[in-house]
Amino acid sequence: MNRRNFFEKAIPASFALSAVASSCAPKADLRYPDKHFHISRGYHHIPKLRLSMDRIVKETVGLRPFRASGPRLDVEQLGNKTIVHNYGHGGSGWSLSWGTGNIARKNVLATGEKKIAVLGCGTVGIATSRLLQESGCEVTIYTKDVPPNVTSNLATGTWSPASRVCDKKIAKPEFQTIWEDATRFSFRRFQFLLGMNDIATWAEEYSVFRQEPVYVPGAGGEDFEIEGLLPERVRLEKKEHPFKADYVTRRTNIMFNIPTYLRHQLQDFTMFGGKVKIHEIKKLEDIDALPEKVIVNCMGLGAKPVFNDEELTPVSGQLSCLIPQGDVNYKLYTQGANFIARKDGIYIGSNGIVGNWDTTPSKEQTEKTVGILMKLMEEMRG
Repeated sequence: MNRRNFFEKAIPASFALSAVASSCAPKADLRYPDKHFHISRGYHHIPKLRLSMDRIVKETVGLRPFRASGPRLDVEQLGNKTIVHNYGHGGSGWSLSWGTGNIARKNVLATGEKKIAVLGCGTVGIATSRLLQESGCEVTIYTKDVPPNVTSNLATGTWSPASRVCDKKIAKPEFQTIWEDATRFSFRRFQFLLGMNDIATWAEEYSVFRQEPVYVPGAGGEDFEIEGLLPERVRLEKKEHPFKADYVTRRTNIMFNIPTYLRHQLQDFTMFGGKVKIHEIKKLEDIDALPEKVIVNCMGLGAKPVFNDEELTPVSGQLSCLIPQGDVNYKLYTQGANFIARKDGIYIGSNGIVGNWDTTPSKEQTEKTVGILMKLMEEMRG
């Protein structure tokens, strides 16, 4: 028998042998393997945060510009100038920047003017400027300072469009509709930034409490929510999480990489012909002296002395920056402390002091939040 004849007869025989063997073997339950086996049989992998005071590299205090009635979005005349207001967002400035910027844009376009001045170079001012550029306007930003030396750099960077946006007991009933429209517009715009160098990303957000927290409505203004915009918050069973707590929830939320975001937006603004001029506005006469006839006021707390806004007040919040940890990419909040993992650091905070203008960090506040989170991490299983 030559080599070719041997293989022609041997191969069919091997198939027959395997068929007999398989027919004799007990029938197996053939199923595709569950790639989520480790999730469905236990808790998600949640890396522990490495915490100690010597890993804190920076402490900052940011001032949120809060107005009980909500952000100021009206239009007023100052001599021959038209002032379009867009300030006073509380803790929702990052999230609402595009939405209230769109409201300001509509008010600007109604004037027919194309050369526009924007006051302020934070996230609200830059987003408003970009929207005006998209509508064919020639925009100049006048500002006391630029990123990273602006209040927007001192935020946590979480999608939170209702955070201290108003006091529902004081805001007019129609404000909720305005808020919803602005929130939906902003949410759509942020989708365009996903996947671009981590400027905006989806990440897991956990709440960890001994018992279900009771929300008390008030000046925090977190009374609004649009169902279906984010994935629903899910309560986890004990086998689904490693925390020593009876009430744990998880949801997916959008996080902002603040330094990259502001740099990207400002670069886009200048690339499309925008100009930035370091020019502090201290009084109404400074506005009157500007060459533009239409001015968009995005000054935040800087608007208080200029426009005599007695309603506008600061809400201070301290953040303590922990050295980044590559395997930690989630947000967590618990009683008395929270943290968010960003590319430039892990930011720990919790406090909000209404009416406080002091931007001096407190070491005691850092020790308090670090201590709370250290205990929570030490009690984690695994």
